[in-house]
Amino acid sequence: MHFKPHFKAPSLLAAAALAALAGCGGGADAPQDPAPAPVTLHARSGDANPAAATLPDSITLMGLCEHPRSGTRPDGSPLIDRQGTRDDERKWVHAFIDESYLWYQEVPAGLSPASFNTPIDYFNALKTPAITASGRPKDRFHFTYPSAVWDALSSSGTSTGYGVTLVRYTDPSRPRLWKLTMVEPDSPAALAGLQRGDQLLSVDGVPVAFYANSARAAALINAGLFPATAGEKHQLMLSSGGQFKVITLTSQTVGGQSVQNAKVLDTPTGKVGYLQFNEHNGVAESQLAKAFSDFQTAGVADLVLDMRYNGGGLLTIASELAYMVAGPQTTKGKVFERVVNNGKTAAPAPMGFRDTAIGFPATAPLKAGAALPYLGLKRVTVLTTAGTCSASESVINSLRGVGVEVNLIGGDTCGKPYAFVPAPNCGTTYFAIETQGVNDKGEGDYADGFQPTCRVDDDLTHALGDPQEGLLAAALNYRDQGSCAVSNASRQISGAAMQMVRPPIHEISVREL
Repeated sequence: MHFKPHFKAPSLLAAAALAALAGCGGGADAPQDPAPAPVTLHARSGDANPAAATLPDSITLMGLCEHPRSGTRPDGSPLIDRQGTRDDERKWVHAFIDESYLWYQEVPAGLSPASFNTPIDYFNALKTPAITASGRPKDRFHFTYPSAVWDALSSSGTSTGYGVTLVRYTDPSRPRLWKLTMVEPDSPAALAGLQRGDQLLSVDGVPVAFYANSARAAALINAGLFPATAGEKHQLMLSSGGQFKVITLTSQTVGGQSVQNAKVLDTPTGKVGYLQFNEHNGVAESQLAKAFSDFQTAGVADLVLDMRYNGGGLLTIASELAYMVAGPQTTKGKVFERVVNNGKTAAPAPMGFRDTAIGFPATAPLKAGAALPYLGLKRVTVLTTAGTCSASESVINSLRGVGVEVNLIGGDTCGKPYAFVPAPNCGTTYFAIETQGVNDKGEGDYADGFQPTCRVDDDLTHALGDPQEGLLAAALNYRDQGSCAVSNASRQISGAAMQMVRPPIHEISVREL
């Protein structure tokens, strides 16, 4: 399980340096809105001249560390750590949330920083406790990562693990059902013989059925499924084809394929492109461009975009993908995503549909500024489950915002119209929701997810990309017949009860500056 977005500094740091926030994306046809107003800086008590504007507290406190580091980041920029105290780090956390958090007014009052042992503990408490109308926490995406781990994820396109993705079902009648959905080629899991559809029974001897009822069991299972370092050994018990097997996997650095199974399907009514898209990261940029160039050459006139397990990532990649689907005639001068923040600073400029490549270091073959291929479609079909999240939902929402017909086949998406800019300080990178995105029509209220055009269960008995696989078969049928009626003999359990088993870092939108 991997996620590898490109690293960017906190929004307020860039704001103080540049005196304005700039949206990411935007090729030649990006909307030319007026530049945002300069950031208003506040005066602090005790200043020699209280009327004079000063840097935000999060900037003056940044880099004051109890244990300062030395050296550089993967991009070559120097670390800014200097000697400070743990109290300085906790004060930075408070300032960061107060200045940037979308729902800062809903953070519980009266929380003393000194009562929390670590800055991370304090950060975890500084979020809204509100519940949505559907009964879910309003903020399900508030977390931290060690900066060294995050930098590796964002710069190299790799992570530590086994190369396997899982889902679990929350239906009360099936509380023990955990299944493998994807296995990366040549990964530890693939080499051990694991495959799509295998059922996970236990991790290091702890039955997964205990996960929801025991905090200790959940911690042990998480530790085994999401190893922190390479070289860890963990034992999994699985059921495959009616046979039980116990295997020991050793974690290693795994580089997942963001784009897989790009192919052209010949149908009686024309050529249909199929594309399995797993992650919005820098590695995906050149892979997506190649796939769309091949589709363009083949004369594809329709597309099935499989994002059933795509938890999100870089919004720049999402804007490029949406452009490659719709083309310049539909997207010229239109907004891919406009953001709403907490009102304490000027909102970032709107993001346009990007028609040229960023040229991420991980995608050296695709140079910065290179024109992106496009299909110019007025209709696209997207395969979805509860694992379709964040930046993937932005692709759906943005295309609908410019009049593209987007049909969803599968299950409800996860519901995350929010984004943040990763904020590193003293070896920890903090993720707190900063913005909510809306499309060119101003639409963006999908916190409970998008509902599918045709509700079809994920079919774990067929390989992804197989025309007989349930979701793809339903998509092709809907394209030809305009009907959701399709045989799905492999139906096992309602897709609405499915949850992806993955860290929250796999369900995010990263907005770059």
